[in-house]
Amino acid sequence: GGSPEPIPVTVARVQKADFPVYLNGLGTVQPFRTVTVRSRVDGQIIKVAFKQGRMVNEGDTLVEIDPRPYQAALDQALSKKAQDEANLKNARLNLDRSLSLAKKDYATQQQVDTQQAMVDQLTAQVQGDQAAIDNAQTQLSYTVIKSPLSGRAGFRLVDPGNIVHDSDQNGIVTIVQLQPISVVFTAPEENVPLINKALQEGTAVPVEALSSDGLRTLAQGQLARVNNEVDQASGTIRMKAIFENKDNGLWPGLSVATRLLVDTLKDVVVIPDNAVQRGPNGLYTFVVGDDDKASVQPIKVSQ
Repeated sequence: GGSPEPIPVTVARVQKADFPVYLNGLGTVQPFRTVTVRSRVDGQIIKVAFKQGRMVNEGDTLVEIDPRPYQAALDQALSKKAQDEANLKNARLNLDRSLSLAKKDYATQQQVDTQQAMVDQLTAQVQGDQAAIDNAQTQLSYTVIKSPLSGRAGFRLVDPGNIVHDSDQNGIVTIVQLQPISVVFTAPEENVPLINKALQEGTAVPVEALSSDGLRTLAQGQLARVNNEVDQASGTIRMKAIFENKDNGLWPGLSVATRLLVDTLKDVVVIPDNAVQRGPNGLYTFVVGDDDKASVQPIKVSQ
């Protein structure tokens, strides 16, 4: 029958190298910022200027509300100030006349004081009119709703023609910031000292976001913050990493695998993962000797 085919064996050299220590975890992508846009005044929506699911820039007009009632209130406040300013001008002229007459003893001090009080009263009214104008201008500006951040708009929650109120809780649209974006993930509580040590070194702590199967790297970022307490129910610590996400590879709600680089062991002995075997007496590997024969070598693995 002939001799059996030889079994191919792959070998690798034991090396000394710098070894990165990673903490693997699971996380969920979250927007860096989320804003639910609401109206600050009551009125009818006359125009929707954004497209659902599209990017909007900070300051872009999203919605316009009927401005006519608020424009009328502003015009009324302006006319009231103009009227009071005219009365104030006349009161000051009368005060000047009273002062001139008082110097010649043709007017009493009581008349001068009364006229001075009238000037002060009208001055206060003009200041109040200006405050009313500022308030009316502010209310009028609220009829044009602008985007508070750059991000992606969601579905429109209110259609044109509807009446909105400043007390509405549902809002008009939700905008999420995708660049940068964050990932919230967890690590076992026993790794908290290692994580804190990495943060205290002062350098950025790298984090990789991978597909849920761990085979494809989606983005690379940095650890931003660690929660101030351990979740006693799960025995884990929550962390947040920030990613630039320029290619929109990360999307809110996406489940990802994470790799957190917490340490780098300098000049240590390393061998391939698949060379490490587990037997009844612990870990071992096969070592090829000078005679090209393999022998079992017990080993201890630190990472």
